[in-house]
Amino acid sequence: MQYILQTNQLTKRIDEKELVVDVDLHIRKGEIYGFLGPNGAGKTTVMKMLTNLWKPTSGTIELFGEILTPKSYEVLKRMGSMIEFPTFYDHMTGRENLRLHGEYMGYYNVNSVEEALRILDLTSAADQPVKRYSLGMKERLGIARAIMCKPELLILDEPTNGLDPAGMKQIRDLLKTLCTEYGITIMVSSHILSEIESIADTVGIIHHGRMRKEISMRDIEESNLNYIEVTVLDEKRAVYVLSEKLGLSNFKLVEGGTIRIYDPEASTSQLSKALSLNDVEVLFIGRNTETLEDYFLKLTGEVDRSC
Repeated sequence: MQYILQTNQLTKRIDEKELVVDVDLHIRKGEIYGFLGPNGAGKTTVMKMLTNLWKPTSGTIELFGEILTPKSYEVLKRMGSMIEFPTFYDHMTGRENLRLHGEYMGYYNVNSVEEALRILDLTSAADQPVKRYSLGMKERLGIARAIMCKPELLILDEPTNGLDPAGMKQIRDLLKTLCTEYGITIMVSSHILSEIESIADTVGIIHHGRMRKEISMRDIEESNLNYIEVTVLDEKRAVYVLSEKLGLSNFKLVEGGTIRIYDPEASTSQLSKALSLNDVEVLFIGRNTETLEDYFLKLTGEVDRSC
């Protein structure tokens, strides 16, 4: 089985509105798959179909080598998920919520609750009512519930949403541990590019309900270009110097007087000297590598301010 999860032309329409169209995604066993897109791109819609919460209008979902149907109960037992914000019985404790989940899942391993609490660092708060939990604790309890039945595949929809930087790092570290030490394949969505870049093995980019690209982070890193970024006061004169004095053509204007030079032969010292000799004041010059954000913006052609 090459892929633990894959879809073929997955489409969802509600009335006349197309939420997602012809989505093909492929998740390999043992990887963290980052599902990336702006808010409203269709990430949650796809995940609801993958977990059988919504039925596709058309297309197919193949999970563990079987086509997913409304009666795929045994296949779905092999998957854990947290879609949107996790909800609990607030008057019950964290431990009681997990035990109840085990009962209706038909999973009666007594140790699984305690292990899930330990992995998510919730043991000390396990006997407190969930209504006393912070947002970050509820997110972790949601993940504990998703992993307590020992899933082979874990699907998480924006698990760091609303968390502070420390909480986000804690979730990132946890996902890496679940994948590397517990062998769980993970699909995690986010609109925060840096979150996906730091943990994912493969990235699927969805935009306006359509998949734009699936690519491994390694391929992105290998295909990304090194460039020199220079910020100047006189942008027009700098462009003249680059093209007429240095004979460079492989550069582009960004904004605010910033220019990126992609010519592999160019050096920061050469550029700095040439600009200075031609009375162009340099505010900043340095060498950089394109990031996942650069790749995303090139692919979509748009800047989403929430990313």
